[in-house]
This record gives sequence, C-alpha cells and structure tokens, in this order.
Amino acid sequence: MAWDEWEQLKSQAAMRLNQVPDAGGGAEPGGDLKVNQKDLAAVGDSAFKLFERLGKDGRDAWSVSQTAAKSLTTQGFALGGGLDHVQKRWEKQLTSLLDACAHISNHMDFTKKAHSGDEYHIYSTVSSISTLDEGFTERAQR
Repeated sequence: MAWDEWEQLKSQAAMRLNQVPDAGGGAEPGGDLKVNQKDLAAVGDSAFKLFERLGKDGRDAWSVSQTAAKSLTTQGFALGGGLDHVQKRWEKQLTSLLDACAHISNHMDFTKKAHSGDEYHIYSTVSSISTLDEGFTERAQR
C-alpha cells in the first residue's frame, strides 16, 4: 500500500467518524439514549438470579477437588498441585464473576431509581411550562 493511499484511507475514515449517522443507521437522530424501566429491571433481575445460582452451585466441587488435590499431592503425584492450582483459579474467577453480577444488579436498581426521579423532574418542569403558556394565551385573548 502506498503512503498516499494510506493517507486517503485515514482521511475517509476520519470523515465517516465525524458524521452523524442518518436515521436508518440504527441510531436515533441526535443520539438520545432511551431507557425503559422494564428493560432495566430485567437486566438487574437476570444479574441477581445469576448471582444466586453461581453462589449456590459454583462451589459444588470445591471440597471434593481440594480433597483429591491433597490426596494426589500426598501420594507424590504432580497432578495434585495442578488440581489445587486450577481450583484456586476457579475460586478467583468465580468470586470475580459474583462481584460483577452483584455490581450489575445493584447498578440497575440505582439506575432505575435515578431515572424515576429524572422522569418526575422532567414531567413537573414540562407541566409548569404548559401552565405558564396557558397564562400567556389567556392574556393574548383579552
């Protein structure tokens, strides 16, 4: 690829990145994010259910694996150390996943409450504007 061709491709890519996609491109005009309370609740609920199942079932093999690892190590098999290492890594990954599920669930609950407050604030602000507009309409008709 020649240097000039590379520069042309970079320029074209930059132009595409700096454009707002049209309505058919999958994004809303203006880039507004729409949040549905039902969707937030479903994500939070799924994360909580996953947290509960992982916490309950994710350690089923822990004691058996530890017993096997100790037994194999005592008998002089290198596999015992390997099994112990795998079990410790499993526990670390499981704990990380449990933390992530709890974080997602808690964040969805927080977001749901925050957006409820935002909705109320927006509704009350818009309502007061329409009340104010009615006053101007009345004065204009007199």
